[in-house]
Amino acid sequence: MIKLTGVSKTFNTGTINEKKALIDIHLQLAEGDFVTVIGGNGAGKSTLLNLIAGVFEVDSGRILFDNIDVTEQKEHVRAKHLGRVFQDPMLGTAANMEIEENLALALRRGKRRTLGWGIRHQERSMYREKLATLDLGLETRMKSKVGLLSGGQRQAITLLMATITKPRLLLLDEHTAALDPKTARKVLELTDEIVNRDRLTTFMVTHNMKDAIRHGNRLIMMNAGRIIYDVSGEEKKNLQVADLMKKFETVNDEGVVNDRMLLG
Repeated sequence: MIKLTGVSKTFNTGTINEKKALIDIHLQLAEGDFVTVIGGNGAGKSTLLNLIAGVFEVDSGRILFDNIDVTEQKEHVRAKHLGRVFQDPMLGTAANMEIEENLALALRRGKRRTLGWGIRHQERSMYREKLATLDLGLETRMKSKVGLLSGGQRQAITLLMATITKPRLLLLDEHTAALDPKTARKVLELTDEIVNRDRLTTFMVTHNMKDAIRHGNRLIMMNAGRIIYDVSGEEKKNLQVADLMKKFETVNDEGVVNDRMLLG
């Protein structure tokens, strides 16, 4: 479904701040893959996600969606086929709009707008049903401003908005990193439920080794702009944190494992 061939990206080329963020990346995602991407700071995880989303342009290489070359395609064009949840819960929603208004915006993403009535009764009933699946009591607060909600509630709504119309690819950019551990677990549980129910192809960046092992059917490890480990199936199911630590140690004598990666 998604294929990256020889993709490289360097920031601040030719300056003292030059940074090779990605180096000759070759990667394919099959339909229905739920890939978790682990790595230390500066490994290239978020850069890779942003290249797929079209936020950055590649320096070299090609990106294909469904065998269509989208390498030169702008971010807003690709956005019609993508769902995305950011690290910051404030980025995925409009704080001054009601919950149902945020959901209505998400439902209309990529569609032609008309002068018809804003939110119809049938549509509102659908929002109520979807909010109820979050088990956060938000189905009774659809007129509440999103800015009044907690970070976890906003992130759950952002996740619902990103998947309300089934995207070809769901991008999760450390979407639980800003949440407390209990709330993060809840959002990850919701993520699993939605991804499995709708069979979404998913690309989840995380710093947390335990989360990378626990979720998804495939795990990719990155270091210094390269993919150094790609595991799936039974091998991934049997992975332990100690196994990932050994992998990091073999490619980085200084060690790139930190508390953020180890702690659940």
